[in-house]
Amino acid sequence: MSIAPECILANEAGIPYAAIAMATDFDSWKEEEIPVTWEEILKVFEQNANNVKKLLIETVRKLSE
Repeated sequence: MSIAPECILANEAGIPYAAIAMATDFDSWKEEEIPVTWEEILKVFEQNANNVKKLLIETVRKLSE
């Protein structure tokens, strides 16, 4: 996936743009790694989601100062 078109269009329109990526399954491209379970993926996803929530709350707080 690419966010390049969105970034270009937002930039042209003068709209600040940022992206946040959340990796959950690092073994998906490594053949020598032991496959992870669905439960492990969900655990990492939940941790990522909590981190993104904290990041967004802090970002909005700083932008509103």
